[in-house]
Amino acid sequence: MPAPATEEQDHLDRETLLDTAETLFYAHGFQTVGMDRVRETSGLPLKRIYRLFPTKEDLVVAMLRRRDRRWRESLAAHVERVTDPRERVLAVFDWLAAWFAEPGFRGCAWINAHGELGATSEAVLTEVRSHKRAFHAQLASWVNATGLPLTEPVHLLAEGAMVTAGITGDPSAAGHARGAVEALFGGAAA
Repeated sequence: MPAPATEEQDHLDRETLLDTAETLFYAHGFQTVGMDRVRETSGLPLKRIYRLFPTKEDLVVAMLRRRDRRWRESLAAHVERVTDPRERVLAVFDWLAAWFAEPGFRGCAWINAHGELGATSEAVLTEVRSHKRAFHAQLASWVNATGLPLTEPVHLLAEGAMVTAGITGDPSAAGHARGAVEALFGGAAA
């Protein structure tokens, strides 16, 4: 009988599973990838996987939650290097453009999860909505610092750019949205 896993081993296996799930689900889709494929790719036994994540839904939610934290931290690190409030908001779209141009970009993981599982998984829907609320709040803090009441249009431009880039595979959507935000700033200031 194998020795019980240590807390450190649980953490390492959990991270391996989350890395594997994120790579597979993002590249191939949440419904297409089964737990056998997660097992094969991670190298962990199915029994171990289900001990850490009792259901595939639990794994999807944990993966989205971790990705949310890393995604928003990366965005904030990029944006907060800029001091001018308006330039900070525009920096959001520069960050999006770089993300859209990454090899393997397949759109927004939360929009993808919503499209595949939102109608059938309350837990996934809750996680998607949590991410979108957190992104909206993050964006609102930067837009509000400009003193202009433009949070909603800027948010819609960012979300629209994500959807457009994900569907078309063309990263220029971020630049177009950035230009629209610059026009909004110009119009609101006039």
